Amino acid sequence: MSGGNLVLSAGKRDIHAEIRLTGSKSESNRALVLEALSDGGVKVENLSEAADTVTLNKILRSLVAETPITIVDVGPAGTAMRFLTAFAAVKGIEAIITGTARMKQRPIGLLVDALRTLGASITYAEADGFPPVNTHPGFRQQTRVVSIKGDISSQYITALLLVAPVLPQGLELEIEGELTSRPYVEMTLSMLSQVGISHEWNGDRIVIPRQPFIITTLTVEPDWSAASYWYAMAALAETSAISLPNLRKYSLQGDSRIAEIMANFGVTSTFVGNGLEIKKEPKTFVPKLFDLKDCPDLAQTVIVCCAALGHNASFTGLETLKIKETDRIQALQNELAKFGVKFTADGTTYHLDSSERFFPEKIRISTYEDHRMAMAFAPLALVIKEVEIEDYLVVEKSYPDFWTHLAQIGIISTEQA
Repeated sequence: MSGGNLVLSAGKRDIHAEIRLTGSKSESNRALVLEALSDGGVKVENLSEAADTVTLNKILRSLVAETPITIVDVGPAGTAMRFLTAFAAVKGIEAIITGTARMKQRPIGLLVDALRTLGASITYAEADGFPPVNTHPGFRQQTRVVSIKGDISSQYITALLLVAPVLPQGLELEIEGELTSRPYVEMTLSMLSQVGISHEWNGDRIVIPRQPFIITTLTVEPDWSAASYWYAMAALAETSAISLPNLRKYSLQGDSRIAEIMANFGVTSTFVGNGLEIKKEPKTFVPKLFDLKDCPDLAQTVIVCCAALGHNASFTGLETLKIKETDRIQALQNELAKFGVKFTADGTTYHLDSSERFFPEKIRISTYEDHRMAMAFAPLALVIKEVEIEDYLVVEKSYPDFWTHLAQIGIISTEQA
């Protein structure tokens, strides 16, 4: 997914468009695992076109077909790494699951420890606690009770919940401490319910007995994470009216909270007919503390937009950003500084100081192999004459049509070698 650079320039700052977003990557990836576990009883419609989803789909189909596999390469797909580790382990599949150099730096030890407690045979191919992992045949469940920390990554919890219905003894999962990204866990449980899997969630314990899947079809909603970039576009435009078809008012996706957050920046959300319309309206910004604990994937979008608008604000709930595709905190600090904005830490609270913000004629944004860095900074093209995005093809990870969609609103893209 690496590529050259792309220079963006906006011929106008008035945006009136209809943008049809791909299916949610988060929903799609969960749906694919459920489809594989159900032996075909669950079907999936409107899958995401994101590279992560395409990769996961291809690997799962190979595993289900029992194609001999020695090495499974997920590339930069963190969700695929976590979900496939749990899937292959409980299915007793011999596989080495690996990824990019950055993936090998992203911890997986908590999930592996939990799976080992359940009875899985997993070893590390290189460094303990990090990919690649080697899953082995012979899964024999030793216990139904397992504990895992709640403040590291909700994907560990989801990986365990997805495989719970096929465990011989089911699963009783104890979440230790504060739960990060709770909406993602709620999404998982809701999707399990849609395929006939019941659960009990009392306090810090989630119980899922062994039970069969029903025959059904899961229809994936468009991606609210992708929608967040259009909220930023709407906020930075002079005038805007953007239609996003098929987004749901009552969504499973935690990132639908972008509607509430961006209301602070004067972007209104109205559900009409078969989707969502967003518009920019006059609004006086009041500095506040934004808690993004439940929606950390929105952090870059919101922080960059807030900085570009010249607002000061504070943010909490960013603990997981350091272990994403890159250290997103450091990446934000580096790139915001290029137009005079400071992003500093005070314990677990981060402060955005836009008092010295300026707009240069041209700015070059490093993406750090992180799709969300590219898309969060792209809206700067509405306020800076030329915005050069390095390694622009990185957006294929979650939103392959992003640059095509920008062209729909008149943003000119010029590829650089």
